[in-house]
Amino acid sequence: MASDSRNSSVLLWGITAALVAAVVIFFAYQWLFATSNEKLPEYQDINAQSVSPAKKSAVPASVEQPPVATEEETIKLVEEDLLKAPVPENASLAKEEIARMDDLQAQLKDQEKMLKQQHADADELIKLKEEQLKLLEAQLAQN
Repeated sequence: MASDSRNSSVLLWGITAALVAAVVIFFAYQWLFATSNEKLPEYQDINAQSVSPAKKSAVPASVEQPPVATEEETIKLVEEDLLKAPVPENASLAKEEIARMDDLQAQLKDQEKMLKQQHADADELIKLKEEQLKLLEAQLAQN
């Protein structure tokens, strides 16, 4: 009986060690191949910080505040090196580049449309606030 309990303990430790070794090998494999993929260029999503129309409509118009951007805080949409980069000579690479540029252009147009809408909403909010102030001043004058 004592031999069985000792062997089961050794077996349990062996299984645990094998599992730990498998996990360590898995993470080492992931780490090695993740560092080799860092050389690929990463494309940023321009609309990552923008608010989707569904989320925007959920916020009441009286609560929404338009963001105020100064020259220092403006976001650079297109890098200068992107404009000066040569077009690839390979036809398939050129088509991919054109598709990527078309996608970027569509994103910029969507962002422009959204910003114009936000600007119009901000102008309307300003008009409503001015009317509200006039009404409050009239109430104060009557009292």
